[in-house]
Amino acid sequence: MKILLKLEELFCLFLAFYLYLALGYAWWWFFVLLLTPDLSMIGYLWGPRVGALLYNGVHHKAIGIALYLLGAYFHVQMLELIGLILFGHSSMDRVFGYGLKYADAFEHTHLGPIGKRAQAQ
Repeated sequence: MKILLKLEELFCLFLAFYLYLALGYAWWWFFVLLLTPDLSMIGYLWGPRVGALLYNGVHHKAIGIALYLLGAYFHVQMLELIGLILFGHSSMDRVFGYGLKYADAFEHTHLGPIGKRAQAQ
């Protein structure tokens, strides 16, 4: 089941890239921008609760989808771009086992522990 879920997320990443290509930007910008959502980790400077809130807001796939759809509806290409980057990045994270964060610690995710917590088990 775990492999099937990772394949589904990989498909979502490819879908984001495919839709991105329709926007007309250079293909390589997708991969340059793909890691920018991780800047949301800066919220952890103010503690795990604020960090998790900011991180989860940026990494929630529904927000990326909503921004893309709003951009498509109102013909705002930048919103479409941002939505696809957020959606694609969130899918990529889930392929590698990084999930949404709980408020107690960065390593505690909805997909299980990561980092030191995962190694301890």
